Amino acid sequence: MFLEIDGGYAGIRFSACHFIPRHEKCSRLHGHSYIVRLRLEGDIGEDGMIMDFVVLKKKLKEIIEELDHKTLLPTLSKDVRLDVNEESVEAVSCGKRYVFPRMDVTLLDVPNTTAEEMAKMMTLRMVGEIDFPDNVRSVSVGLDEERGQTAWYTEVL
Repeated sequence: MFLEIDGGYAGIRFSACHFIPRHEKCSRLHGHSYIVRLRLEGDIGEDGMIMDFVVLKKKLKEIIEELDHKTLLPTLSKDVRLDVNEESVEAVSCGKRYVFPRMDVTLLDVPNTTAEEMAKMMTLRMVGEIDFPDNVRSVSVGLDEERGQTAWYTEVL
């Protein structure tokens, strides 16, 4: 059985900008209005639920609060060099240099800020920060860059 949260209807969405080094079009700084989706696979527990929606939505909203209206930069990229101090973040990539106010940036421990890598990051964070009941078999997060374009990552428990 599946439990699913559609962030488009549940208000679990955020806007952010990023760039993808070495991509023909997406290497330019640009933004998206992202929608987050979550899917659990499991059995109905003794309480009649796979898991409480409230716990899941609260954690998803906590994660997106850190991303909303920010510039997302990858800390594990071989193509992006970051110089971070209290006031600013300088990002140098493929001959381009960007300087952002520190308060406008979220640094992500990913090799790239693609939807795929961010879906994986969110899934692993959910798994690491929530005590899932034994009846839950897998956790998946989907991240829409726009409607019709969703990257999914699944972690089997």
